[in-house]
Amino acid sequence: MKTSLIKLAVLTALTSSSLVMAEEAAKEAAKPDWDLTANVGFVTDYYARGISQTWHKPAAQGGFDLTHSSGFYAGVWGSSVSPNTYPSTNTEIDIYAGYNGQIKAVEDLGYTLGLIGYIYPGASWKDYRCYCEPGVSQTPNGGKWNTYEANFGVSYKWLSAKMSYTLSNWYGAEKDTGWDGSTRGTTYVELNAAYPLPYDGWTVIGHVGHLNVAGELNLNADFSPNGGSAPSESGTMETKPDYTDYKVGISKSFSIAKSEGWNAGLYYTGSNNSDYWGKRGYGGASFNGSTESRALNDNRWIFSLSRSF
Repeated sequence: MKTSLIKLAVLTALTSSSLVMAEEAAKEAAKPDWDLTANVGFVTDYYARGISQTWHKPAAQGGFDLTHSSGFYAGVWGSSVSPNTYPSTNTEIDIYAGYNGQIKAVEDLGYTLGLIGYIYPGASWKDYRCYCEPGVSQTPNGGKWNTYEANFGVSYKWLSAKMSYTLSNWYGAEKDTGWDGSTRGTTYVELNAAYPLPYDGWTVIGHVGHLNVAGELNLNADFSPNGGSAPSESGTMETKPDYTDYKVGISKSFSIAKSEGWNAGLYYTGSNNSDYWGKRGYGGASFNGSTESRALNDNRWIFSLSRSF
């Protein structure tokens, strides 16, 4: 009798274990190959690669991401920007797609390949205005600000590195906009860290990146009689926009009243090369006919709040 009870207990345990495993396998099999998520957010200052895109003003942001179990991803994301930097628009829209994969020979080693387009609806270099020549288009033959990049990256646990290569002119910088030639081939190299702390939801963030623009300003550019001289607003005479940027901070994921997907962050960020990106440099000047200027690379504390769902 005792032997029978033991056998029964063992069989029951094995059966229960098999049922649990079967249920888990069924749940995995039931997961859809495609997944669509959305996100909305707010930042006190929209810094992209160490440069303020909003003239140190807050920005609303949001987007959608579509992923596939194979590693394919695609998405669209938008943010408000300043017309002082991007004349005739206050919106940036990013469209991107790519593939995330794993290198099976090394555990936790991954890679990513992607394409991205930074679109500024309605913005054109034809609308570039200088306060020194009111009403005059500085670059009447200029094109769009839109920029397109290819990127490749690798990751290992909480570390990642990526290089982005510009397939188009870098934000429309070329001869017709006052540069010494095409800026295709501009690169941006970055190293990122997102270290999870042993506290629920807390992560330490670190970043360093370097921009190398494939060209520089032509201080002798002259578009008269059809327009003005593109780099006339630079008081420092710095012609190269290259810089190194950095960011450190901390983020916390949390829920509000059983509403999941919330994240808050506090970061300290900025970049060097104030001769170009500072108040007296070409990059810090208004392109919208204003006398204003800003040090767009200033070191700043930035707070962010977002939710994914």
